[in-house]
Amino acid sequence: MENNLTISLIIPCYNEETNIQKGVLDKIGNYTQNNTFFKEVLIIDDGSSDNSKKIIRENKHQGKAFAIIKGIKASKANWVMFSDIDLATPLEESEKLIAFAQKNIPIIIGSRNSQRAGAPFLRKIMAVGFIFIRNLILNLKRIKDTQCGFKLFKKSAALKIIDRLKVFHNHRQARGSSVTAGFDLEFLFLASKLNYQIVEVPVSWRHVETKNVSFLKDTLETLKDIAYIKYFDLTKKYRL
Repeated sequence: MENNLTISLIIPCYNEETNIQKGVLDKIGNYTQNNTFFKEVLIIDDGSSDNSKKIIRENKHQGKAFAIIKGIKASKANWVMFSDIDLATPLEESEKLIAFAQKNIPIIIGSRNSQRAGAPFLRKIMAVGFIFIRNLILNLKRIKDTQCGFKLFKKSAALKIIDRLKVFHNHRQARGSSVTAGFDLEFLFLASKLNYQIVEVPVSWRHVETKNVSFLKDTLETLKDIAYIKYFDLTKKYRL
């Protein structure tokens, strides 16, 4: 049983003025202030070009992955959870992940319904292709859903993993929205290589349309990232 479990909730934000106006920050605050596990909420702005930065501090734009990395490094709790700001998975689902954290399992990831209810048909087709390529090249077959934006990590494990990232290094920058799947893949690939126990927990999820997703651009970025992960692995560039 994990004693004194505390959680820093990390919310990446890039041009989320619409969601902020819908009151998502109030929903996040109302839930976390009544849940004793949550020590803090870190809204990490990723250099937004809309009015988000008037509410959240402005940073250089490097993409969603680096907003998460920055949040992990800045967190003060002994566990870190991250969620998309659209709350596609309700924060109440965190209870399912926390139950495994209390058993001291270091990597706990939310898993969406395989049907992806409400998602556009093209997105469903691309998801099938992505899973095939991911499994073929990176051999992550035992993980059904690497991309659900709802995860909980033991901070010590997360720091050890992000210190070994090669694709998502500190100097990488992004243009426009960048929600490439590569960060989740490299993180979980290294977690597996480092022999961390990974538990996948089914969570509720609903599709939320967002302007920050560009299917063609994100697909090309992800394929490139998968190739880099494989290259770094084959050439033994990762410190394991």
